[in-house]
Amino acid sequence: MERPSLEINLPDTHEEGKLYVVDSLNNLNKLNVCPDRPQHVVDEEETTGGTEENTAGSNIRNQSLFFVTFILTLIVSLALVSFVIFLIIQTRNKMDQLSSRLISEKKTIEELKKMNNIILKHLNQSGIKE
Repeated sequence: MERPSLEINLPDTHEEGKLYVVDSLNNLNKLNVCPDRPQHVVDEEETTGGTEENTAGSNIRNQSLFFVTFILTLIVSLALVSFVIFLIIQTRNKMDQLSSRLISEKKTIEELKKMNNIILKHLNQSGIKE
């Protein structure tokens, strides 16, 4: 069988040149396909030797960041809900106090009206006019 385009008996310098050209074309293709991708990410991939390690590491990092953010959001939400419940209870207590005070003042006003009516009747009966 024949080898399609690569020959095994090539000199080392010629093979290294082909690898360099292929690597350069791959990098150029990455830049053309992903124009929004920053250059330092491409450089990191070249130094690490692949994207699988970076993808796995960034995936774990993203998951842990999401988990920490989720936990913090839950804690803040719990604190806010507890504070709102506390405010509702305090408002209810104040309203109960105010209501009882109004009821007692209403009773006092009713008593004062009765006393006023009694005094007016007494004055009318004695003949002294206002």
